[in-house]
Amino acid sequence: MRIIAGTFRGRLLLSPVSNTTRPITDRAKQSLFDALTVNTEIPDSYVLDCFCGTGSMGLETLSRGAAGVVFVERDRGALENLRNNIARLSVVHLCRVVAADAYRMAGSPAGFLATQQRFRIAFVDPPYSHFDNPQGRDKIDNLVLSIAQSSMEPEGIIVLRHPESTSLDSMQLASRVVRKFKYGSMAITWLATAVESS
Repeated sequence: MRIIAGTFRGRLLLSPVSNTTRPITDRAKQSLFDALTVNTEIPDSYVLDCFCGTGSMGLETLSRGAAGVVFVERDRGALENLRNNIARLSVVHLCRVVAADAYRMAGSPAGFLATQQRFRIAFVDPPYSHFDNPQGRDKIDNLVLSIAQSSMEPEGIIVLRHPESTSLDSMQLASRVVRKFKYGSMAITWLATAVESS
């Protein structure tokens, strides 16, 4: 894995040592960030990276000028590499690492906030298996809706990664879908922070 643009362009990142995380490909990340750059201002933004693994997405935003990132991850191996990646890029002062289950934080979404600043972008990348059953989908719904309602800027974007074969239509968050990208077996769906009333 590497940073693809910005101040740290080309810098290599430590990768996961197990299959508990799924690094995004450079091609998919480039496409996603090209679209994000057109639709929102990354510089000076605050970013949430949930189920962050070794931090590729959040660190990419810092390379592009984000003001700060909150990383949420519970896997010990991923956390070790995340902290090493942060240190190697000398961005410790811009990062908050939360070693916790993101779902448990959904009941107290203010806990995601590192400062009084709300997030402009939130990356949410739960394990694919959580989309396979109603209980898992309920957890994802509750997490996304908590973040949207309590932790985001009014025009913020929540970026949800999921299997391309998974339909979000039966989930509460379906009302917030504004855009979908497909990359082979992976999909990335943008969710609006606010939902227009009809």
